[in-house]
Order: sequence, then structure tokens, then C-alpha cells
Amino acid sequence: MYRLPDSPTVTSFNTIGILTSGGDAPGMNAAIRALVRAALNQQMKVYGIQRGYAGLLNADMRRLSSTSVSNIIQRGGTILKSGRCEAFKTADGRAQAAHVLRENGIQALICIGGDGSLTGAHLLTQESGIPVIGLPCTIDNDIYGTDDSIGFDTAVNTALGAIDRIRDTALSHERLFLVEVMGRESGFIATQVGIACGAEMILIPEYPIELESISYTLATNRKAGHGSSGIIVVAEGTEPGLTGRLAEQLTQHGEEPRVCILGHIQRGGSPTGHDRVLASCLGVAAISYLMSGLTDVMVGTVGRDLTPAPLGNIIGHRRHDPRLYEMVTMLHK
Repeated sequence: MYRLPDSPTVTSFNTIGILTSGGDAPGMNAAIRALVRAALNQQMKVYGIQRGYAGLLNADMRRLSSTSVSNIIQRGGTILKSGRCEAFKTADGRAQAAHVLRENGIQALICIGGDGSLTGAHLLTQESGIPVIGLPCTIDNDIYGTDDSIGFDTAVNTALGAIDRIRDTALSHERLFLVEVMGRESGFIATQVGIACGAEMILIPEYPIELESISYTLATNRKAGHGSSGIIVVAEGTEPGLTGRLAEQLTQHGEEPRVCILGHIQRGGSPTGHDRVLASCLGVAAISYLMSGLTDVMVGTVGRDLTPAPLGNIIGHRRHDPRLYEMVTMLHK
């Protein structure tokens, strides 16, 4: 269990806003619920801003009550909707957003999202002085400054459940299955899923991928009777079609691989218990830190502690754990 902060209250807010931005992730609703109820406990008014920063620019928002967030903790997606907003990436767009917040009496903003969303929150407070707090929420779990992010555990378990079923066919037909999971620039999902399913190999964007060498190694090992699971986990990467190109190379070496692209099923579905607890704790901690006078920070996890990290220190960086990948290669030999 996480250790909640015991921060002194040095300021108060009458009204705050909450938005979810960027790609959706299981657990967003649990975070919204925790934020709303923790804020209401401090006598604050809470507005839910629809469709992320785009909704903020359009003043698309509604008052949230305790009833508004009843029975949402188990739901995937986000009741506030989400999206990306090109206009908010400009200084003029952020100035308009600040105007909308002030016009509606919203004194602070809490953003639930990934690196791009937190970058927007940082720039907003730097340029306008409006207090902001960020919550790390991405299935990629690549946000610098936190050990864990909302949605990651659910995405891993969703992919793992699918692979456990695929394995039955892979073993029955003694055939390689290339399973593509999400992760354009981060291999955390692929790495953890690969460990948990006992994959023969994982391919992630943090390391060079030589398709000819990889396909030759896999085919040679198969001919020598090495390797048993038949599962290769591939992070999607930044260039579309990587998994398909590997399948073509393997075919040239005499294999009959099958490609399974899990895609957006990893984003959806009911969040795991872990993600529900994580999101709830982060939401409560965010309100506590806001009232302690902190701004321009993300509330993340370091071990069991819920720790504020300056947004300026985390944006532009990407978390990576090379030791975990080393463990993968050792276990799969």
C-alpha cells in the first residue's frame, strides 16, 4: 500500500478543474473519482473539463458532485472524454485556456495524462501563474519521475491474458507467433509481458532491431530444437509494419509465423485492482499537495511513497530500465 502524504494546509481553493488528456488509460475514472471526492471533502467546487485541452479552450465543462462519480471506479476510459489539441501547443492557445479558467472562477487545474499532457500543464502555469498538478497516466509507463503510472498494470494483464490463449495454438501447431503490443517509443509493456509469458524473445524500440539477424537466429534455434513457447513479443515501435516485416523475413527462412496485433484492446476494459488503488491514492495526494501550496508538479510514486516531482524536471525525458531488459535476455536463453 502507498504512503499518503501528511502535508500541512497552507492555502485553500474555492474551485478547481479536472481534465483527462492524450491517450485514454484504464484507471482514469478512478483518478477522477478520487480527485472529486477529496476536493469536495475540502469544501471545493469541482468542474470536469470535457475532451482535454480542446474542451478547455471551448469552455466545455460541467460541475461534478459526489453522485457524478458514483459507480465509475470499475469503468475503463474516461467519463470526461479525452483527446489531443494542436491549438493548446501554441502560446496563444494557452493564453485562451487561462482566460477560460479565470472567467469560470477556476483557481487551479489538475491534469491526468502522459508526457505531452503534462508538458502542456507545465507551460500553462509558467505562462499564466495558474496552479497545476499532474497525475501520471499512460499505459506505456515511461513517464520520468515515477515508478508507476495509471493504466500500465491493466494493459500488461490484458496483453498477458491474450498471449496465454495464443500460446495454446502456438504449441499445438509448433509455430512462431509474433504478438505486437503497444509501445511506440517505450518497451515497458513488451518487456513486462515478455517476462510474464516466458516469451522466446522481445523486441523493443530502445534497442536496435536487425530483422535479418533476428529472423536467422530464431529460425536456426527452431531447427536445432531450441525454444519452446513460440511467442515473440514485439513493441509496435515508431515505424508501422515492423512485426509484418519480421514475419516476412522468417518466412524466407522456412518458418510459417503468424502475426497477432493486440492494438487498442490494451487501452480498454475494467482497470485492475492495482490501477484502481494507484489512481485513488494519487488523486487524494494531488489534492493534499495542492493545498500545501505546491504547483507545477506531478504526483508520482517512488517505492511506496507518493512524491511530488517538478514538471520542469520530468518533461522531455523518458524512463527506461536497461537492467530489466538484461534480465529478460538472461531468462529467455
